[in-house]
Amino acid sequence: MKPKQCAFLSTILVALFVLPGCINWNKEKEGTVASCEGCHSDYAYLQEVYTPDSEPPPSGCGGTAPYYEPYDRVYLTEDGLKAFSKTAHYDVGCIGCHNGTDGTKDKTVAHSGSFVAHPSSIAEEKCGSCHEAIVDDYKTSIHNGMGQMRKVAIRSGYTGSDDFSKLPAHQIEGYTANCATCHGTCGNCHVVRPKLGGGGLANGHNFAETPDMVNTCVACHSSRGGHAYMGIAPGTQPDVHLTRMGFKCTTCHSGEELHGNGEKVEQRYAYSELPECKDCHKSLANSNNYHAVHYDQFECQVCHSQDYNNCGSCHIHGDGARIPAYMDYKIASNPIPDIKPGFKFSLVRRTLAAPDNWALYSVPQYSNFDALPTYNYATPHNILKWTSRTIAESGATCMLNCHIREEEGNILNKDLYLFNENLLPWELNATSGITVDGKLPPRWPAN
Repeated sequence: MKPKQCAFLSTILVALFVLPGCINWNKEKEGTVASCEGCHSDYAYLQEVYTPDSEPPPSGCGGTAPYYEPYDRVYLTEDGLKAFSKTAHYDVGCIGCHNGTDGTKDKTVAHSGSFVAHPSSIAEEKCGSCHEAIVDDYKTSIHNGMGQMRKVAIRSGYTGSDDFSKLPAHQIEGYTANCATCHGTCGNCHVVRPKLGGGGLANGHNFAETPDMVNTCVACHSSRGGHAYMGIAPGTQPDVHLTRMGFKCTTCHSGEELHGNGEKVEQRYAYSELPECKDCHKSLANSNNYHAVHYDQFECQVCHSQDYNNCGSCHIHGDGARIPAYMDYKIASNPIPDIKPGFKFSLVRRTLAAPDNWALYSVPQYSNFDALPTYNYATPHNILKWTSRTIAESGATCMLNCHIREEEGNILNKDLYLFNENLLPWELNATSGITVDGKLPPRWPAN
């Protein structure tokens, strides 16, 4: 017989975190639902009292999220609850994190007062007493949306992320409803599935110290990072760090980087904790003739990336990106030479920015859209030693795959580079500064 233990407070689409104030799990609670655990470990009772969803599942770059019924998202499985009951977070108790009222089977009463479905949304209060340093550092984490908020603020006529709160309330509302779908809280990585992964408890209410790569990391980083790393697009291969080394996201991306380390930086490439190829690959500069020639010219991905996913013009208008997803590969002038000074050229990826991103939220046009280019510095996670750029026929050099040249009246390899002619009219003023027009060797055709 399945124990019906004292269950944890939650609601539909809830990201349960730690649950203080809960009666300890034991067989004496079997047969009653008049408690937090009792409700949330009784599947039939959850089906009886659940509230149907009023909104469709969230969607984003990776498509529409998988759907879990509201009662499935808050159900404490027997095995999951037993495992959780042996942890320190369990000892904190249900209402210690979620507030509300224990000792009742009335859903309205249980979720009354100052009940909070997502305790880590107020992490300073609910998580900070035990994880003070992490909570404090996370305020400036890119996972907290700092980089994205910075760009929205700059294009809106302000100086950076510090000014994001000065935006009109309706624009912030639009950001929260759209851009913040992925940028989330502690619980989104360590307790529940992200919204784009379907939401709800991922494993009973157990806390995963290391997030699951596929169900957590890739659920949010689906169309770009995960899409590339796992070789999902036709004609691409999984990243060599996955196939040969078995690396997970956290192998390279440390907790200090993901949580933030207290540094307030303007964007993710400015983090001192960010991993670099040279951290593992020593003495690259002179390891072969091609590195010797290009090491100070190109970032590593220029030669070792496959084509990667792009899209553009955001999702805020309800119909998906107006520039649908497409595979591409573009070399441009390094857009961030102050942050990445070692490279003259880098790969770039089209952003989601468009002048009228916020039109549905009463901001017809960005006031300073041209302040930032519409292509970002890119480091695709689809690395191979041998790519269509590095493989050369016997007796030939790989320059044939990269240098713009003329052969039998045809201009070859021009499509690898970002020119002004590749830009849409509304992108020109913002982006022409990083295109390669006039910056390639004079002897190349179509320079």
